[in-house]
Amino acid sequence: MASISELTCSYSTLMLHGNEVTITEDKINALIKAADINVESFWPGLFAKALANVNIGSLIYKVGAGGPAPAADATPAAPAEEKKVESKKEESGEYDDDMDFGPFD
Repeated sequence: MASISELTCSYSTLMLHGNEVTITEDKINALIKAADINVESFWPGLFAKALANVNIGSLIYKVGAGGPAPAADATPAAPAEEKKVESKKEESGEYDDDMDFGPFD
């Protein structure tokens, strides 16, 4: 779980980006001071350095992307497997009926 310091720096970064302001350690610290929140001193610098050469807009849009889409032939295979299981169950039931024994015989 994220700490208060991490969340504060994350929200400060998003606020700066939303207002099209360059993200620097000083600007993050200014927002933190204005919010009157105690943050461990290394977090603002860490965030500023980590995001120095990052396109934050594309980073935000990529958060919801899980990965590559499943292969096209993987989806139809699942129903076919279910049909095979059902047909085996039916066959085994017919076999029991043919032998003239069951749970109530």
